This record gives sequence, structure tokens and C-alpha cells, in this order.
Amino acid sequence: MSAFPLWRDYADPAFVAGIRAFARAEIAPAADEIDRADVYPVEIVRRLGRAGYNANALPVAYGGAGRSYLTTVALFEEVGAASAAVGVSLITIFQAQTMLALFATDSLKETYLPRFADGLIASYALTELTHGSDIRSLDTKARCEGDTWVLDGEKSFITSGSAAEFFVILAETPNGVSAFAVPSDVPGLQLYEGANSATFGLRNGPHLNLRLAGVRVPADHLIGTEGKGVRQAVTTLDYSRTLAAAISAGIARAAFEAALTFARDRTAFDQKVLDFQGIQWYFAEMLTEIDAARLLIYRAAEALDAHEDIARYSSEAKLKASVVATDVAARAVQICGAYGTMINAPFGRYLRDAKTYEIGGGSSEILKNTIARCLTRGAFP
Repeated sequence: MSAFPLWRDYADPAFVAGIRAFARAEIAPAADEIDRADVYPVEIVRRLGRAGYNANALPVAYGGAGRSYLTTVALFEEVGAASAAVGVSLITIFQAQTMLALFATDSLKETYLPRFADGLIASYALTELTHGSDIRSLDTKARCEGDTWVLDGEKSFITSGSAAEFFVILAETPNGVSAFAVPSDVPGLQLYEGANSATFGLRNGPHLNLRLAGVRVPADHLIGTEGKGVRQAVTTLDYSRTLAAAISAGIARAAFEAALTFARDRTAFDQKVLDFQGIQWYFAEMLTEIDAARLLIYRAAEALDAHEDIARYSSEAKLKASVVATDVAARAVQICGAYGTMINAPFGRYLRDAKTYEIGGGSSEILKNTIARCLTRGAFP
């Protein structure tokens, strides 16, 4: 039995029980191999899509399930507990569909959003070699020629790029940074591995570079308003950070439960490891921190459903959950001693995934800046 409930007061219990069973049966057995091989889990993501999970929050009008964000964070927590790499694979799909759902024209939504319900794999291409978290100006350029946009430049460190069939790409236009919908098979688009393509955590395939050489897309593939791409991207990240926090909570849960199983089964000095008071205190502290992070995540999901205070609560949730995940994963290694350091044990994966998510999807420092801006703008009661 899990130490963590199905969140009956927050999400549909039947739904959460279903995704928990799916994750344990279909995802968890492959988690170590996905991590070792550093490959995008295409078949698992396809199965998630066939089960309706890839389009969980997508409006019903576009073939999605139309479920709440309270339910969606439960989905990401369960997937993250089974494999953070699979969770990250879903994050980029969610980011692309969120950008379209929030900002695209009706015609562009009708073209692409139903494909997510059919399992479309997508990626979100913001980062450039000389522009990391700062996307206010970009080297990738886009110019309008008649009824098409032409994109030239290069994106770096693109998560899920190895399997993506569709990209949301930010580029500089005459009126500022703008967002574009770009299918992966368009002429002039090339994916390749750069000098730094593999990470030590969240390994869902190499983070590829994306070269655009005269890439042409129809004029209506501009997402939203020209020059508003930075605001659109930040809003989309505010949405996805709550889900990233849920993945971190899943990592912490998995590390906690694996360590608890070890401590219950392992004997040392003629008693179970769990019977030592010091070990019990470790678990008490870990459980308290995980529960605190989960409550903040579900508060952030409520903000998404209410469309208010999103930047504040999503940033707080990811800041808290990512740090808790790293601390819990490290403590789990300590509890399990030599076994915790073994390659064939999962604890190294938990620790690497947790630490990587303190940086990916918005570093702790960026999140603190966002929370501080909410404070200085009087966004607190």
C-alpha cells in the first residue's frame, strides 16, 4: 500500500487509480532501461495517447478529455513516480498544445489540436546557444514573404526533439519575438546532436539542436500576435511548471517508497532498519516535506483552473517540489547505505532526475525572481 493517497478530495479517484495502475504496469518496468539507453519512450507515449492521457486537459471540442488541472497534476505525479523521463516527454507535448490552445487562431487550433488526441509528439523550441533563460531577443529570425513566414537560425538543447513530429518555435520578427507552429517534416528543418546533447538526469533522448534554413510555413502558422511571443512563452511555462512540480513530487514519492521498503525488510544489529528512531525521524521529515509540496502543487492546479495567481503558485510549487525531490532522493540513498549507491538500484536515477529538474523547466533562481516580482507588484494579499 502506498503512503500517499489518491487525492480523492482533489481529483476523480477512479481516474487517479487508473493512471496509477497504468504507470506501475506499463511505465515503471521500463524506467531503468529508458534512463540507461537515453531514448525517447515513443511506444509508451503512444500507449498513453491511446488511453487519452496525452490530451487530458485539452478541450473536448478538439478531441481532448477536457479534465481539470487538478486531475492533470495527479496524472503527471503518477507518471513521474514511475519514470521522470516519461513525464518530461509528456511535458513538451503539453507545452505545445497549451501554446496553441491559449493563443492560436481557430483555424490553426482546428489543424493541430485534434492531432494531440491522436498521439502527436511535440516539442517546445525556445533555447538558443547564447540565449538560455533570457528569450527577450533571439538569433533565430523570421520574415514574412507574401503568404508565408520564412525562418532561419538555430535552436539548442531541445527536449523531446529526437521524436517530435511538431514544434513550437520562437523567432525574432520585425515587431519582436514571435511564436510559430512548425511541422517536423517541413523542408529546411534539420535536427542534429550538438556538443552537449546528453544530460545525467531526465534522460528521454539526447537534447538535439534544431537548424532552420529557409523554413517556410503558412502565414496562419504564426501563433497569436506578432511580437508577443515572450509573453505567450512565459504564460505557457507558468502552466507547465505546475506539472513539472508534480513530476518532482512523483520522483520524491518513488524514492521515499523504495527506501521505506528497504528499511522495512532490512535487518541490522538484530532489528529492522525502520525500527531505529533516527531512521524513523528521517522518514517523518521526508513524508512531511512531500505532503507539503503536494499540497502546494494542488493549490497551483486550483489557480490554473481558476485562471488567477498562476505565475505565483506555479513558481512556488516548482521551487518547493524540485528541492524536496532532491533532498528526499539524497536521504533515501543515505538510508539504504551501500545498496542505495548501487547501479542496479533506482536511487541514483531518482537523485539525478530530481537535481536536473531543479534546473530544467525554470531554474530555482528564475522561479525566485518570478515570486519576487509578484511580491513587488503587490500580488500578495
